[in-house]
Amino acid sequence: MSTDLALVTGASGFIGGHLVPALLDRGWRVRVLARNPAKLHPDWRDRVDVVHGDATDNERLQAALDGVTCAYYLLHSMDDRGDFLRRDLELARGFARAAEEAQVSRVVYLSGLHPTDRPLSDHMRSRAEVGKVFLDSGVPAAVLQAGIVLGPQSISFRMLRHLTERLPVAVAPRWLDNRVQPIATADVIHYLVAAASLPDEVNRSIDLGMDEVLTYREMMKRYAQVTGLLPRRILVVPVLTPALASHWVGLVTPVAACIAKPLVGSIIHDAVKNDEDADELLGAPPGGPTGFDDAIRIAAEGVDPKRWGRTAAAVGAGVAAAAVVGSWATEPDGRWYRTLRKPALQPPAAVFPLAWTTLYGAIWASSTATIRELAEAGDARASRAFARALRINLALNAGWSAVFFRFHRLRAATIVAGALAASSADIARRAAPTGRGKVIALGAYAGWCTFATVLSGRLARLNPRPTRPRPSDSRSRGSR
Repeated sequence: MSTDLALVTGASGFIGGHLVPALLDRGWRVRVLARNPAKLHPDWRDRVDVVHGDATDNERLQAALDGVTCAYYLLHSMDDRGDFLRRDLELARGFARAAEEAQVSRVVYLSGLHPTDRPLSDHMRSRAEVGKVFLDSGVPAAVLQAGIVLGPQSISFRMLRHLTERLPVAVAPRWLDNRVQPIATADVIHYLVAAASLPDEVNRSIDLGMDEVLTYREMMKRYAQVTGLLPRRILVVPVLTPALASHWVGLVTPVAACIAKPLVGSIIHDAVKNDEDADELLGAPPGGPTGFDDAIRIAAEGVDPKRWGRTAAAVGAGVAAAAVVGSWATEPDGRWYRTLRKPALQPPAAVFPLAWTTLYGAIWASSTATIRELAEAGDARASRAFARALRINLALNAGWSAVFFRFHRLRAATIVAGALAASSADIARRAAPTGRGKVIALGAYAGWCTFATVLSGRLARLNPRPTRPRPSDSRSRGSR
């Protein structure tokens, strides 16, 4: 047990938020450097010394490091700004200088597992270079290198979880076959706490990971097995670059592309241990390293892995009903429609079924994702409001076809189409908090409905009193 003072940076993050109470439980006094103290966990916020500031502010940093025995550096850039390599290095160098000036006894930095014999992605290269900054400084450093951390708030785990739950069948990028050595949250925290008490002569990197080595594809299949999902079918193709893959992840999951990019960058190479002496140096976790299946069970506690499937089925039923009613009502080859005067902006008939089929798929996928992600973000009210708005939208969608093709009411159809366009723009707006991909998909739908409104209006002007066909007229039914 220690009565020394530890500084934790990044305390409002996933790892930092678990590390602080673990240090407190081991008898450490803890100080945190926080840009926004309100984001610190309320369970321990009043038990620590809080320095309000930023690691880029040397004055605040020096105040935070004053009297500190061990400083935890849990800062890194998770964005797609082009200068993150420079920013990460400058921030680490400033922290290392300040730690040396404050006569800190040890710095502990959490980095990532990576190969040592090949070029790295920019984000993994940044992690490796930051680790070297601390190892080359005048303060003994422990650079702990971990693979994917399996914990409920871990972004890496969320990416694994959502890819698995949302893609029962997937065509995925080739990095899903790279080898990964993940680790449970509790084990990472154990090693981080133990690293603070290393002897002064230890100045090195230490690789962390569970005993199992799996591919990402195997982890997805094991996640499905452990959580009771149907078996996943995954085809790997060598066509998606890391940049494209990050946008794919950003579209399929709630993880933003700018966050997915460094995550993908960390697993485009094998992420396995190069040394096996972590337990010798730091001591094994109580009961030994957590296995993959147990780590998934712990991380997924309280998660309903089948909720996405149920939501997808419910939304799909509504979209399918709108599509079936619209298809039944639409008669582009009927005599009445063929006799109408058409404006120049009228597309070829083949465009409509292709456009609507694509849009119905986009509505289903984007709406399912929006409903689930709003709910999981804790905004159940917004999730329910989106679902209500979607039901209204689908009713208008089906209703427009009936008003136009069945009742031949061109002006009324223009009004309904306008309401549909406004409703479509509204659901795109409601999807905005869940990411740009959903907004783009639903925005395309709103754009098409706006075009349908303009086209209906032009048809109404060109055909103020269209001739209705006789009941005996034969009609050839088409589909949207």
